[in-house]
Amino acid sequence: MSGKTEGLWLEFIKTRDLKLRDKLIEIYMPLVKIIANKLSISLPAYVDRDDCITDGYIGLIQAVDRFDPSLGYKFETFASIRIKGAIIDSLRAKDWLPTIVRQKVKKYHQTVFDLECKLGRSVSEQEVAKALDISNEEFTSLLKQVQVANVLSLEECSRICDLQIDNISERLERQELVKDLAKVIETLSEKEKLVISLYYYEELTLKEISYIMKLSEARISQIHTKAVFTIRGKLLNLLDKQ
Repeated sequence: MSGKTEGLWLEFIKTRDLKLRDKLIEIYMPLVKIIANKLSISLPAYVDRDDCITDGYIGLIQAVDRFDPSLGYKFETFASIRIKGAIIDSLRAKDWLPTIVRQKVKKYHQTVFDLECKLGRSVSEQEVAKALDISNEEFTSLLKQVQVANVLSLEECSRICDLQIDNISERLERQELVKDLAKVIETLSEKEKLVISLYYYEELTLKEISYIMKLSEARISQIHTKAVFTIRGKLLNLLDKQ
């Protein structure tokens, strides 16, 4: 944070002047576009990137209004959580995944599960497509829908650990949640940990990960889905016990 920007923050927190607020929002607007662009890569084509930017802008305003420098966080870190959260909340409110797609994704997961139980091993794209009685082209399209359906699942877990911290006790609670999430991720298989790392931290696509791991895109999707559901289920189970 530059000296000028820091001065704006100090003055705004002291006076809550709306002109200073607008200046701060203008300074951090590029952050909204960066986050919206990253999210939009994993979303279907019919989700408008400009809508994501608009929703993210609302999150930025909320971040500016609620930021407290005394808590020791960088504004960029705090704002990123708010911006991403606003975009995700808007997508859910619009129910952007049609019911028929949800049904297809559910059938895909069930088919993969049934086949792996029956065969006692991982299954190939061709085997899943055959079991679903669809062509390779239809299967490729379905795989993209599966990826879209899963894209926000782990975001939910990370947002649980990134809630706004308003006092010391809540900060300690968050630290425990982050530790819990780390412990859950450690319980994953090596392949699952690698996929999670490459997808969410290195921000590679499933196709790129498939090249790196020398596995089919369908198999990477299966590993990703299983890992996400494992993380989400175990983390929520831990929270219920607290």
